[in-house]
Amino acid sequence: MKLYNLSAGMNPRRVRIFLAEKGVSIPLHEVDVAKNENQTPEFLAINPMGKLPVLELDDGTILTESIAICRYIEARHPEPNMFGTTALETAQIEMWARRAELEMGLQVMHVFANLHPFWEGRIKQVKEYGELAREKLLQRMDWLNAELGNRAPEDREFLIAGRYTIADIILQCALIVGKACQVRIPDEHEHLANWFAGVTSRPTARA
Repeated sequence: MKLYNLSAGMNPRRVRIFLAEKGVSIPLHEVDVAKNENQTPEFLAINPMGKLPVLELDDGTILTESIAICRYIEARHPEPNMFGTTALETAQIEMWARRAELEMGLQVMHVFANLHPFWEGRIKQVKEYGELAREKLLQRMDWLNAELGNRAPEDREFLIAGRYTIADIILQCALIVGKACQVRIPDEHEHLANWFAGVTSRPTARA
């Protein structure tokens, strides 16, 4: 297998952390987006959308989309479980993963695409839309900090009480990119800041 990777990318980072939590090693092939390597005919033959990550299986099968790749790895390497074991836990992890992706990660992507200097001249940036996304992201941080604060202290370490899951990975990767876009967790959001400090201090966080 081969994983086409972008070191600073939010979605490739999800997969790398997931693999590290599983103790699974897959050779990485770095794609330099700054040099438009993801738009070459060779790469577009692999993924016509020009996006990363991409997992190429030994038989040449291509998998794209970070969570789809993680689900494939989970099926091949079930322990430690990251997607849920019981019906209730699986539903709770899916709920928090969707919240992390749609309520937080999506806003981060809009901020990055529309406000970050990296994309100047590469795509059409709409700064007003980026500022709106920044505002929405900060509102979601307000919500999540309050959500964590309403829990018992021992249940604040992870999004799903008791253990680290794919939902935590999705959110931590989003907030890392948020920091790069100058959207940091506000100082008054103690519970969210403590959660972020905890997950980013894990040995796998630098995968």
